[in-house]
Amino acid sequence: MPVLVITGTGTEIGKTVTTAAIAAAALAGGRSVAVLKPAQTGVRADEPGDAAEVARLAGAVTQAELARYPDPLAPATAARRAGRPAVRPADVAEAAGKLAAEHDLVLVEGAGGLLVRFDEEGTTLADAARLLDAPVLVVVQAGLGTLNTTALTAEALRARGLHCPGIVIGSWPTAPGLADRCNVAELPGEAGAPLLGAVPQGAAALPPAGFRAAAPGWLAPELDGTWSAERFAAAHG
Repeated sequence: MPVLVITGTGTEIGKTVTTAAIAAAALAGGRSVAVLKPAQTGVRADEPGDAAEVARLAGAVTQAELARYPDPLAPATAARRAGRPAVRPADVAEAAGKLAAEHDLVLVEGAGGLLVRFDEEGTTLADAARLLDAPVLVVVQAGLGTLNTTALTAEALRARGLHCPGIVIGSWPTAPGLADRCNVAELPGEAGAPLLGAVPQGAAALPPAGFRAAAPGWLAPELDGTWSAERFAAAHG
């Protein structure tokens, strides 16, 4: 898959660290990687954004960002408040296509969830994925509430004819509770797609070298890793 779109069931659930883990695993496998953040919100011009965080953790990736808005809001709202042009799905598809011509893998990380608006017309990351004909990986939470949001996101993808190759738990707790452990078995059914990894809580705080060494162990072979859903379920389910 030369282009992989990465979305989540909400915000602050581990999309960026998951993107970094996928990038690190691909780099370890000898692949060239680019990371595209279509709309970066909540970050000033002089601050590092999500693409820079991926590069810090994963290593030598090409970083690309189409627009940056200072307010920590949905892209459409943040663009309007900043008086700046909104990102369009066609812009995302064009940029990702150019990166794909020069890299083995392009990771397109969305903002918030799948249907967060890019512009006043209501276009979303799903529209960009459809233009790219790209699969959409969904980053999910581990605990209470995740089954509902995962099912809703999966339903939205199916309604738009988009393929979800799998889901990844973006922050697996160091001390998982009953809901976390039960959800390991339930999440694939709600998503209609396999569980392809679990990134441990606090992974972003690891030294970059440690993050890169550990990342393949958090991801399934489909994402260039060595992680096994069966072993994980046996240990935590």
